[in-house]
Amino acid sequence: MSMWAKDLQEAAAFIRERDDFLIVSHVQPDGDAISSTVAAGWLLEKLGKKFTMLNEGPVPSRLHFLWKSANILTIGDNEPERQYRNVICVDCADYARVGKTNQWFAQDAELLNIDHHPTNDGFGRVNLMKFHAAATAEILFELLDELELDLDEDIATAIYTGLLTDTGGFRYSNTSPQVMAMASRLLEAGVKGPELAELLLERMTMGQLRIIQRGLSRLSFSPDQQIGWLWVNSEDLEETGATNEDLEGLVNYPRNIEGVEVGLLFKQNGQESVKVSLRSAGRVNVAAVAQHFGGGGHVRAAGCRLTDPLPEVISQVIAVVQKALEAHES
Repeated sequence: MSMWAKDLQEAAAFIRERDDFLIVSHVQPDGDAISSTVAAGWLLEKLGKKFTMLNEGPVPSRLHFLWKSANILTIGDNEPERQYRNVICVDCADYARVGKTNQWFAQDAELLNIDHHPTNDGFGRVNLMKFHAAATAEILFELLDELELDLDEDIATAIYTGLLTDTGGFRYSNTSPQVMAMASRLLEAGVKGPELAELLLERMTMGQLRIIQRGLSRLSFSPDQQIGWLWVNSEDLEETGATNEDLEGLVNYPRNIEGVEVGLLFKQNGQESVKVSLRSAGRVNVAAVAQHFGGGGHVRAAGCRLTDPLPEVISQVIAVVQKALEAHES
């Protein structure tokens, strides 16, 4: 038996042998995070288990169509009414990514960690990690098979959404033959592929258009034009009517320019907190760059957060990226 088969069995046993679960994902959830959250909830419901779904932030509006996404609780200013001993973490590259949801964890809580980020350090009591998986939703697809649960349109749509968003519409290098085989099965189960592509990849809000215009007006490049970056702040969001959800994909604009090896987006929150998104054409491992600053992610897509003024953050990150480029060329 392979190690992966053993990991699947151990994760399935964690679920079968327990009840009353808390399901959490990472802060500022994206398509894979929410899809994986509801997919975990769906399989627990099919097994007759009690569960609560929770995130530090709200569900992006474009994902409200997903099964029971309206039931995902958002952390407010109040302390949790209770704590949970059985926790399932999905799509969290490290423990810190669960954010304030850890206030809901009992002191003796045991965690099932389901994730696909290579920077994950295995923080769970049980770890179901597949670093070459395109999305955490892909891992949950395999877990459904291990639990012998049949697909219906609800779960198929959730899994397909995670795959669609984390592969950029099946365009990124993580689009493997296995991913396409899964997508075929999901379409056979009733997924409306063209409608999801339109909703998740094509449609744009007016706020999103305005924040793109503002961000692109600040587009800058390194002298050799191999690094491109732009920045936005909270005031930009307020003035354009955009939300954090509307920033998704903005980092791809500098990265998609011919000759650019690394694209960066700096999002300033307050005076000394900056979230950095990094995208690579392949020559630079941006996960290693993000780890340098306490973040993580994938070789081609990663992120981190720094607590310095924006100009300093831009200089620091570009310097590390430049060194990575020079190391590759040498």
